Amino acid sequence: MYELEGRHITDEPSLFLALGEAVNGPGGYFGGCAAALADCLRGNFGYTAPATLLWRDIAFAREHLSHVLTSEGEPYDLVALVLEVLVEGHMRFTFA
Repeated sequence: MYELEGRHITDEPSLFLALGEAVNGPGGYFGGCAAALADCLRGNFGYTAPATLLWRDIAFAREHLSHVLTSEGEPYDLVALVLEVLVEGHMRFTFA
């Protein structure tokens, strides 16, 4: 089981840094965007499917990342996108 501490996730870089460290330890990489996360889930980047991610304090990420903008100015929910990518990569998750 991987554990992600969500209290400090307030922007996209902090989200992917936290995911990287949850899976691969301090300073660990596990994608820097949704596409790279999908690649890491399919590749040999410290993850073996299936696995479970315990995401603590997801409310912080949802508060800051549920209404981000694309480069074209269109809003989207980055947290929902990341959760979708994790599911496609056969990672289960729970929230605490």
